[in-house]
Amino acid sequence: MPEQHPGSRPTLEAVAALAGVSRATASRVVNGGDGVRKPLVDKVLKAVEELRYVPNHAARTLVTRRTGAVAVVIAEPEIRIFSDPFFSRQLRGISKELAAHDTQLVLLIVEGPGDFDRIARYLSGGHVDGALAFSLHTDDPLPAITRRAGVPTVYGGRPSWTAGPGDRAVHYVDADNRGGARAAVRYLRDLGRERIAYIGGPPDQTSAVDRLDGYRDILLETDPTLVAEGAFTVESGARAMEELLERRPDLDAVFAASDLMASGALRVLRERGIAVPGQVAMVGFDDMDSVAETADPPLTTVRQDIEGQGQLMARLLLRGLDRARTGADSPGSVITPTTLVRRASA
Repeated sequence: MPEQHPGSRPTLEAVAALAGVSRATASRVVNGGDGVRKPLVDKVLKAVEELRYVPNHAARTLVTRRTGAVAVVIAEPEIRIFSDPFFSRQLRGISKELAAHDTQLVLLIVEGPGDFDRIARYLSGGHVDGALAFSLHTDDPLPAITRRAGVPTVYGGRPSWTAGPGDRAVHYVDADNRGGARAAVRYLRDLGRERIAYIGGPPDQTSAVDRLDGYRDILLETDPTLVAEGAFTVESGARAMEELLERRPDLDAVFAASDLMASGALRVLRERGIAVPGQVAMVGFDDMDSVAETADPPLTTVRQDIEGQGQLMARLLLRGLDRARTGADSPGSVITPTTLVRRASA
């Protein structure tokens, strides 16, 4: 066996010598190549463990054609990403799944239009095996960028350009936004509420569009004075609530399309001395415990599994990469269920 100097990094040659195989065989095993019989694989892995050998990343990339890294692209400013618990939950799910597959997460943030060129150059440079992108808006250039870069991509949320659930050309993970909104509004109506207002998200995001459609599915004759637009933030929810109260002081319920907007709306109601749920019932969307459980009163809301969606996004991408290598069909998209969680606000 080649002599190893104290403190020196173990070499592939040392692994091969200890395992009693050729360097080429040892290289195929440690770098993920195929065509090696299991007894030899076991010997090489045992030698790797004994010598504490760390494979050379560049060599592994040459053998596997994989970098071992995935880009996570978020089309929102940094200040929102690190203040909104939605993003931390989704990133946690993605990180767990990637770590379980020995894959590095590379975070790319879109602060403004000037960042798209930088991201396009990075994705085209062969630094990552694929991309996970979420919080996209209508006419967002990211899909075109990933296509030009030839980077396999899974989206968080139904992209606006898909033909529908059967469109297998685009892969995404989303919650049943429309069904969840229907459940929320139906619940308020069954409580006997007759003037149910809606605080929606940005109309250039499909989640906001789907939740508004769900609201309208139950209230077929929607009164436009009971609908206000927000931006999935606390401040926008407060502004929308002020606007609604000015237009319709007789409203007796509110469905807000996110927990953050609902918390802002609750603050306005509390400041005005309007009892919740006595005078106005409130339902949110997301069920982020750091928001919903600490709201005053605790928030009835529609639960979506945000962390689980992040894990599914990463899982779909990694499976797609494996299937592309073997020539198998890529996996389709996933819609996760939503459930109504009842607390004190309605």
